[in-house]
Amino acid sequence: MVRRYGLVVTLALGLFATTAQAEVSELKITKQPGLLFAPMLLMEHHKLIEKQAKEAGVPDLKASWLTVMSGGANNDALLSGSVHITTSGVTNMLLLWGKTNGDIKAIIGVSGLPFKLVTRNPNIKTIKDYGPNDRIAVPTVRQSIQAITLGIALQKAYGDDKANEKLVPNQVQMGHPDALTALLNPQHEVTSHFASSPFQEIELKNPGIHVVLESRDALGGDGHVALAYGTTKFYEENPKTVRAFLAGYEEAVAMIKSNPKAAAETYLTLVKERATADEVAQLLTQQGAIFQAAPIRTMVYAEYMAKAGFIKPTPKSWKDYFFPLLHDRNGS
Repeated sequence: MVRRYGLVVTLALGLFATTAQAEVSELKITKQPGLLFAPMLLMEHHKLIEKQAKEAGVPDLKASWLTVMSGGANNDALLSGSVHITTSGVTNMLLLWGKTNGDIKAIIGVSGLPFKLVTRNPNIKTIKDYGPNDRIAVPTVRQSIQAITLGIALQKAYGDDKANEKLVPNQVQMGHPDALTALLNPQHEVTSHFASSPFQEIELKNPGIHVVLESRDALGGDGHVALAYGTTKFYEENPKTVRAFLAGYEEAVAMIKSNPKAAAETYLTLVKERATADEVAQLLTQQGAIFQAAPIRTMVYAEYMAKAGFIKPTPKSWKDYFFPLLHDRNGS
């Protein structure tokens, strides 16, 4: 009886160990249109996650990529369990961090590029010039990084913490490709677009389109725009996969930094955007371009969103909403 009991315990422990060590066989990740997500496109195209996973001891891992057009839809996909990792704006991650009491956190920073509010309305020179009928396209009304940045800028412009909501009624939810089409259509109700690269550069090539606001003016400098984030359960149960994801990302970043023209050419073969390889390479290397895993200037958003009532509690450090993977690096 003792021998039989011992055998049962041994088998049970063996089964538990096998289960505990099993990682996902298919990693489901979202991406969005635009240069901010160039590392993701390179990771997908060159199968960098699969390469790094094989080296990490997960030889059969498959990475599946889903294009999602807005931050809100990205968050819904993560909450529903449809994907394991979503790549979206800093503010969208912070919203889920607050909503889930810290269960969802950032895994890595993805990118940061200066983004601009542009308009075809000649009467709008500053954000104070918007009237009630002037429509502004943003990825997600009130909550996207563009909408939050606009709120920060309004507080500064009016010297009033309550001014951040002034232009919420003007906002229209629209993905960047659709917003580009709308802005260039003189008959469309959308006359402004808080954009990102390369869409803002394409828009500014057209006569009559001009810049109203730049993100760095609102934030006091450049910082991360996009992060990759997931649930605590996924992070804790898939340590090798998470590290393969980080390693694949850093390999993609190395491609961008070592040969931006080649990275730009690959990017343009994967998207339908009206830009040349030289133009894209210039944007990837422009002043303020950030491609690194450790976050830069994300606490500006966290502190604003806590004070404005978007999230609770107020983070004391970026490490509060990032998993430990990057805690040994310098961030902000």
